[in-house]
Amino acid sequence: MFISPAYAQGAGDGGAGFATILPLVLIFAVFYFLLIRPQQKKAKVHREMLGSISRGDRVITGGGIMGKVTKVVNDQELAVEIAEGIKVRVQRSMVAGVISKEGGSSIMAPPGGQQQAGGLLGGLFGRK
Repeated sequence: MFISPAYAQGAGDGGAGFATILPLVLIFAVFYFLLIRPQQKKAKVHREMLGSISRGDRVITGGGIMGKVTKVVNDQELAVEIAEGIKVRVQRSMVAGVISKEGGSSIMAPPGGQQQAGGLLGGLFGRK
C-alpha cells in the first residue's frame, strides 16, 4: 500500500558500446607506438648485426668480454680470441655489440641493452 512497485531502468542507447571500447583501443595504440614497435625495431637491428658478424670483427659479449672473432664455427657459435693465444667459443646470440674492424669506437649495437639518447620522447623534449 505505502510501498510503490520498483521499475527497472529503461534500456540505454546503442552508442554506449562503442564509447566504452574506444579508450581501450586508444590505450593499445599508445602502447604499440611507445613500447612494442620500438622494441621490435631494436630486436631487428640486433638480429641483423648478429647475422653480419664475420672473421676479424671485434665483439663485446653479454658478459662484457671484448675480443676478436677468429673463426665462425657455425650459425650459433663463434671462436673469439680474448687475449694472445686464449680463444673461447661464444654463442652468437650472446654478442652484445660489434666494434668496427679498424678498431674505432663505432658500436653497431649498444652494449648491455642500453638505449641510445634521443628516441621519440627525447625528440619531443628537445634531447638529441
